[in-house]
Amino acid sequence: MARRSKTQELLEFEIRFYEKLLGAYPDFVDVLIPLGEAYTRRGLLDKGLQVDLRLSQLREDDPLTWYNLGCSYTLLKRIDEAVSALQRAIAIGYRDIAYLQKDPDLANLRQSSRYRDVLESFAAVQRPPVSPSSPDLPVAP
Repeated sequence: MARRSKTQELLEFEIRFYEKLLGAYPDFVDVLIPLGEAYTRRGLLDKGLQVDLRLSQLREDDPLTWYNLGCSYTLLKRIDEAVSALQRAIAIGYRDIAYLQKDPDLANLRQSSRYRDVLESFAAVQRPPVSPSSPDLPVAP
């Protein structure tokens, strides 16, 4: 039987630790976030997705939560759901397009034709709002 590396042992310990904390405090966001990350690092992508879904309920107005949910969906090759989550992240304030374009978790999405939909969402939030009375003029701040 192959011996686990120290890194693997520490990761397993981290997961067990956070899972025990969640047993006592199931909505503890500051435990859910690192647990979801640990599951993903361990390759437990379905468990990571479940954590991200729970976080999206607890922090429904947090752009980074929705961005991470999009990453989880992408890792599982659930591209349509990933696009929806990322569009929600952008709509509520996610703006780091440079990171999105290089994030390794989004590699499956970047290979999809749906990636353009995400980029268009960024473009849409960059356009100035249009006044209903004069569609050609931006609204004054």
